[in-house]
Amino acid sequence: MCKNHFIITGTSRGIGEQLAKLLLERGDCVHGISRGNSNVLNQYKDYSHTNFDLSNITGIETLIREILSQMDLTSTEMICLINNAAMLEPLKTIDKCTAEEINLHMQTTLIAPIVLTSCFINQTDHTHSRRKIINISSGSGTYPAPAMSVYCSAKAGINMFTQCVGIEQANRQSPVEIISVDPGMVETDLQITARGKSDEDFEMAKYFKQAHETGQLLTTEALGEHILHIIDKKIESGNLVKYNEH
Repeated sequence: MCKNHFIITGTSRGIGEQLAKLLLERGDCVHGISRGNSNVLNQYKDYSHTNFDLSNITGIETLIREILSQMDLTSTEMICLINNAAMLEPLKTIDKCTAEEINLHMQTTLIAPIVLTSCFINQTDHTHSRRKIINISSGSGTYPAPAMSVYCSAKAGINMFTQCVGIEQANRQSPVEIISVDPGMVETDLQITARGKSDEDFEMAKYFKQAHETGQLLTTEALGEHILHIIDKKIESGNLVKYNEH
């Protein structure tokens, strides 16, 4: 029986898949949420998966309730929500972004983590287990970039949201720990998408290509190991944690 339970979004690939794998290998239970499946994770007995499109925010409350019902919260030491799923597109100047593209991006990258956090805190308020939320952010939430206004704004929103909830929880009797993590530059599908754009369509493409060519990208394995350390460590709620600071 698992002492720690993790709910992780975006487990079909990249950071989410790798982090879930590391947690499962150390004996934790992982409940994955993503549109696609992971053949790697499906091999583990303590992995459960829900196929779900996070842009469907009205279904999130029921989703979290169903996942939590699978846990024995009376014997659980920690329950942790990791909001990892995000979109990168649209990568173009704002005047070329359609309302549909902007809406889909914001629903998935910003609104869904906010709703997941709300439901998680509300539905676990009766438990005495340690509760933690980790929002995977980005340096893009701090540093503006052309043709990335939607993504940068969503990640900046995640950082501010984390700070606000951290303040809300500070004086609670059983506060939820909440932090956002800037993972640095990691070799993921988002990176591949960014550097695959032409310089004419996306002027930042050359910087993504340069980072890849000069070996500046972390592997998902290295980042996953580091996030394990961040999970176990108690960090002041509301903080933005850079991957190389803890």
